[in-house]
Amino acid sequence: MKNKQNILIIGAGLCGSLLALRLGQRGYNVTVYEMRPDLRKVDISAGRSINLAFSNRGNKAMKLVGIEDKVKPLCIPMSGRMIHDKHGHTTLSNYSGRKHEYINSISRGGFNGLLLTEAEGHKNVSIHFNKKCKSVDFEKTTALFQDYETKDEFIEDADVIIATDGAGSAMRKSYYLGKKFLFSFSQDYLTHGYKELSILPKENGDYKAYKNALHIWPRGDFMLIALPNLDGSFTVTLFLSYNEGAYNFNNLTNEGVVLEFFQEEFPDALALMPNLVADFFENPTAPLGTVKCSPWHYKGNTLLMGDAAHAIVPFYGQGMNASFEDVVEFDKVLDQNFESWEATFSAYEKARKKDTDAIADLAIDNFHEMKSHVANPMFQEKRKLEMLLERQFPDEYISKYSLVTFNEDIGYLEAMLKGRAQDKAILNLLSDGDISITSDIADNELKNILIKVNQETEAILEDDRIAGLT
Repeated sequence: MKNKQNILIIGAGLCGSLLALRLGQRGYNVTVYEMRPDLRKVDISAGRSINLAFSNRGNKAMKLVGIEDKVKPLCIPMSGRMIHDKHGHTTLSNYSGRKHEYINSISRGGFNGLLLTEAEGHKNVSIHFNKKCKSVDFEKTTALFQDYETKDEFIEDADVIIATDGAGSAMRKSYYLGKKFLFSFSQDYLTHGYKELSILPKENGDYKAYKNALHIWPRGDFMLIALPNLDGSFTVTLFLSYNEGAYNFNNLTNEGVVLEFFQEEFPDALALMPNLVADFFENPTAPLGTVKCSPWHYKGNTLLMGDAAHAIVPFYGQGMNASFEDVVEFDKVLDQNFESWEATFSAYEKARKKDTDAIADLAIDNFHEMKSHVANPMFQEKRKLEMLLERQFPDEYISKYSLVTFNEDIGYLEAMLKGRAQDKAILNLLSDGDISITSDIADNELKNILIKVNQETEAILEDDRIAGLT
């Protein structure tokens, strides 16, 4: 395949702009069409942009395109979860027992803007805004667009079309409606939605809460989270059922009931949010869903990537990182120099889909963990043990969270299977009284616990292999 071929990318979000940058670096002629205005010139967040967690898998992509040093200034390190109970007491639960492992809070707009600028720095890359894709003719490799300002419609053709246009992908819809090949598609929504709120900085610009943590208020069936921003503010997100429970999005309809809800469930957060009511009624409530589909490609003409192929809920902080990893894995397949785009797309999907299905399932797992399990004493005991094992035996024990978040050379599927087995092993051993930990536990006792955990984990994995689950 010649690098001078013309590639059309639909969508200039995080995945699309990174893909344009990498393909531009490889010498392809790249044209990108984005339905929104240029976010570097217009504020288009509109309360719908969940703050992003940036970690190792995403940074692997930044290393690939050579802009790691430009991304670092946009990041705020978060070493763990700061858990808030209903009485305002807090507990910091680290993400890892290894001090060098942490995630970062990063602005979606600032990050996306950087990637756009870097992509446009290549003369063979052009990006056009306010151009909505209405449909894709995947047999002719053409796309129909409409200009938002003039309302004119026009058709663009290319050698290859790659859609990175998110969970509502126009090309994925064309696959489904075209009925020209067997296309499987599922879109599953949680019963919960989300609403974005904010904690503004102090008058002097300082943070009102601890800066270097992801704050979480777990309440069983719902939760509040907060991530720090560079300007001293926090992006706060309420995850709540639409219609279940004493308080839900359908009955939080006036100022009084909203304040009553927050005073009862999140009093310490409410004290930091004098702007709560304005935010609550100005910002939209949005759904949370998972998209899975196959195949991602049609012959050698078109390919779905990022959220267009595998949208996930945000509770593992891996949505952006997974999409960035898509680009890294696609780049690896390009290095294999297949004889056709069809062979390239087939190899990419075969290598990648099992991992994107796995992170979608893990994100649902973490939804339940964050809203309720983190406040469970047994779960807290498990995390305490995991931190001790990682700190004392960093080369011999890696928790599920660390496997997923900090071990970028391990696929999501492998991380999920091993991590779930380890979780089950520790919980079984704790509940059966086979292991216990104290504040002054000796190294030899901890080593014996590690041996038991590893043995139990391997037994569970073997049972799963026999049952055909792995």
